[in-house]
Amino acid sequence: MQAAEINFLEDSFKKYYFEHFDLIRVPERTSEREFGYQKFNSGMTRHIQIKDDKELHLLFMQNVPSDVYCSNAYYTFPNLPMNEKDWKGADLIFDIDAKDLNLPCREIHTVSICNECNNVSKNSIQCSKCNSTKLEKKSLPCKNCIDASKTEVLKLSEVLVDDLAVTKENIQVYFSGNEGFHVYVYNSQFQEIGSRERSELADYISLRGAIPETFGMRKFKQDRTAFPDFDEKGWQGRFAKQVFGSKSKRSKIITELLANSYSSFQKTLDNVSENIGVKIDPNVTIDIHRIFRLPGSINSKSGLVKIFCENLFKFDPYVEASFLNNDSVEVIANCPIEFKLKNKKFGPYNNEKVSIPTFAAVYMICKKLAKIA
Repeated sequence: MQAAEINFLEDSFKKYYFEHFDLIRVPERTSEREFGYQKFNSGMTRHIQIKDDKELHLLFMQNVPSDVYCSNAYYTFPNLPMNEKDWKGADLIFDIDAKDLNLPCREIHTVSICNECNNVSKNSIQCSKCNSTKLEKKSLPCKNCIDASKTEVLKLSEVLVDDLAVTKENIQVYFSGNEGFHVYVYNSQFQEIGSRERSELADYISLRGAIPETFGMRKFKQDRTAFPDFDEKGWQGRFAKQVFGSKSKRSKIITELLANSYSSFQKTLDNVSENIGVKIDPNVTIDIHRIFRLPGSINSKSGLVKIFCENLFKFDPYVEASFLNNDSVEVIANCPIEFKLKNKKFGPYNNEKVSIPTFAAVYMICKKLAKIA
């Protein structure tokens, strides 16, 4: 990124933090967390201890970060190297991202940026200008992406509450600032479990690694009564609803399943897992030392804010997470697809000079689809 773009983004971000610091959610037990930040075109600075929101505000004003992070973990000494921090526990966090949902619409709103000649085109495997295959992909997620991600959040919440005894009050959902949602679980029985146990938890939630015996299918001594029924709790009940469809079809489908092979049932189970398992990024859940984007901070991949979702059903990130101002700025825009922010449509642009609001200019610059004119 060139100096003109960096200066513009830093000015825009600094103004946001000055005017909207009240949106920053300083976590509980602040002084026990590790903080970190990045600046444009530079690496990560981490192992920082922050005592309160005054210190955090000072960090924002002195550094004008591109991204700010905070650990889900609690430490005795958060400012020391990792092996000296003395880990005490960690909130449980799940990452649901549209890029992991394999949605067909993604092809439509992904652009390819050539690393050789900087040519921008609609999603492709080869540069249309110089034929290079060294392409960087940038997605401008659509409403369908967000809605599909919301569905996964609702599925996750159901499993957490119904299967794992997490209370709804201890679940908080945030738009990540780019393509999905972060789901936080506070004050639960899972605070002090380690990576191995969190891995098993992630497997359960995504229904990964499930075996046929759990759902009634056996290699030997088959038993019709072992198959789950509709009123069973947890994955057994969900499996019954997905595979049998209705109570009237249950007996017939069980007969068909028993007539097929054990390996055939495993394929059925894999398909069920793909359809009803919650699509989370397991690496995020497993990592007990990860630092996460701070709620209320700007995501430099989009210029949108990581924001708390009070009403997930009504939440529209392209309105509610866009806080930068409407001041006009001239940019050279090279965005081959249309996008929408704050109920206004922008693009497509073919390497042309346009005057657009700051919030849209920041969005495109963050996506590498525009530069200051």
